[in-house]
Formats: sequence, C-alpha cells, structure tokens
Amino acid sequence: MNWLQAPCPAPSAAHRDAALAHQAQLTKPPGSLGRLERIAVDFAGWQSTPLPTLERIGVRVFAADHGISRRGVSAFPPEVTAQMIANFCHGGAAISVLSRALGADFAVVNLGTFEPVPEPVPAATGLHNLQLAPGSADFSSGPAMSEALLEACLEAGRQQVDALDCALFIAGDMGIGNTSSAAALCAAQLGWDARAVTGRGTGIDADTLAHKRQLIDAALARHQPRPDAPLHNLRCLGGLEIAAICGAYLRCGQRGIPVLVDGFIATAAALLASAINPGLRPWLLAAHCSNESAHARVLAAMGLEPLLDLGMRLGEGSGAAVAVPLLQSALALHREMATFSQAAISAGVAPT
Repeated sequence: MNWLQAPCPAPSAAHRDAALAHQAQLTKPPGSLGRLERIAVDFAGWQSTPLPTLERIGVRVFAADHGISRRGVSAFPPEVTAQMIANFCHGGAAISVLSRALGADFAVVNLGTFEPVPEPVPAATGLHNLQLAPGSADFSSGPAMSEALLEACLEAGRQQVDALDCALFIAGDMGIGNTSSAAALCAAQLGWDARAVTGRGTGIDADTLAHKRQLIDAALARHQPRPDAPLHNLRCLGGLEIAAICGAYLRCGQRGIPVLVDGFIATAAALLASAINPGLRPWLLAAHCSNESAHARVLAAMGLEPLLDLGMRLGEGSGAAVAVPLLQSALALHREMATFSQAAISAGVAPT
C-alpha cells in the first residue's frame, strides 16, 4: 500500500492570486458575493487557471454490508443494501436522479453484500459488482477486515478514480449499519467516546441508540485505536465501502481532482484519508452539514466549512450532488461578470 503516501500536488497559488485579482475588478463591491467568491478562487487553484469551469462530474456510489448491522443498530435490515444497489442501477434512487440532472458520470461499486444484488440489473448502469467479501465482520467482536481485504478495498477506490475523466469527484455510500462504523472511526481518530459521535442514523429509537453506543465503546476498548494509526483504525472499525472511499479520495488528491465531500459517512472517510496522507486536505470541499448529530463537530475538527445545511441525512452522495449547481453558479459569476473597465463603471475609491 505504498501508493497511499504518494504526494498530492499543491493547488496553484499563482492562479489563486490571479483569480483574486480578477474578483477585485468585477462590477460589485469587494466581498459582496461572499462564499461564492472563495469558491471561484479555490477552483482557480485546483484547475490552474484564473477562469475555471465545472462541467465533468464523477459520481461513484460505494456499497457494502456491515457485520455490526446484525447486532440491531439500524432501523432497516441488512438485505436493504443489495436492494438499494439494484435501485441505483434502475435509476430510482435520489443520487441516480441527481446524477442524471447533472449529466454526471455515474456508477455503483459493490464491495460486498450479504445477499446478492436482485436480478435483473440493466447492463448500461455501470455496476461494478466486485463482491470482495460478504460484507465486513462485526467490529464489536473482532477486526472488521483483514489487512488483505483493506488493501483490496483501498485499491478498488483508486481504480475507480483512475478510470474517470472528471473535474470534480463525489463519493456516495450505501450500507446498512455504516453510521455505526463511521461513528467508531471518528471516535478513534479524534479521541472521542461513542456519545460524542453516535447519532440516530436511519432513525433509530432511544433504546437502540443506547445499544449502538455501547457496542461502539466496547469496540474502541477492544481495538485500542490511535489517531496516529489510521490504517489500523480503518481495518478494525471500518466498512468495505468506507475504505474504498478513502482510496478514491487519496487518488483524487494525488491526481489533483477536487473532492466534494458528502455527509457523515463520506466525512469519516475523508477524516481517515487525510490522516493517512495529509496532502489530501487542500483538495477537500464540504458540500453540506447533514442532520446526523456529530457531522458538524467532525467537520469543525477537520477545518471544513460546509456549503449547505438542508437537514439532509440520506447519504448516497445526494447532499454533494445538490451542491454542484451552487459551485457552477459561483464559477459562472467569476467568468462572465463584466469588469469595471468593460462596463465603463467607475470603481469604488477607498476613503482617505
């Protein structure tokens, strides 16, 4: 897994400066477009051009089952994971609809489910049915995966990105029980306990939430995770799809592709990936703050400021997809607004 530490290029400071200079000439008071101006400058650095565009969006939904789901931590049974994979492929899921609207390069990657994906699956949907294992193991009683399986999942994420030609990458997630895994990973990486990171996921009741927290605390005590050992944490507590998202994010940073991070699961993957290779961090942009209770705290710990807060908690990459038109609007304003000289308008003069 030596490729994980391969360097990520730095965004272009020269093109960021050029974009800032261009912003200062547009027909508006400085800073009046708020965060939209910073988005344009960020993309200028990412794309090494003072006038960036955003047309090619890559969306990959990574799916897998979780052994912890058999311990009663979700409002839905594990077989829903495979059923939802079929729904993605038939175009009926939220991220399927949003990806069509964006004209995105969309596919689903099944790392491993307990049940087979229901037939028939349309061939044109781009399902990558890898089935590396029948889901992860129950991390409350042992490691979630072997070192070999972790390596295979990370590599699967890398291969998906290497096959893409995109200007922005979105990873979605699907896996019953994956909020338990994400919570455990965030607790392990940030040194928090289960109460600080564990929410209601699919909408569980108070008793189930207490049970979920107990299982996570027991797993943390069993595996003795450390912030300086992200690969150990990921192997012991992660899900197959979370590991694949980590691999995909790392490859994006190495290829200079900005990542639009979705909700709590995707953020947990970004947290681990950034710990594995800190050079990834400048390539991450948080799409939204989900309704999962700990998401805002984890984003703050990473220094990520979400673009939106719509009370969403679906996953799949849906919150990130909703944010893409906002990014495109920011870049259109940056490129297409007239400058003061073009519009023959006097620029503001600072008072003496």
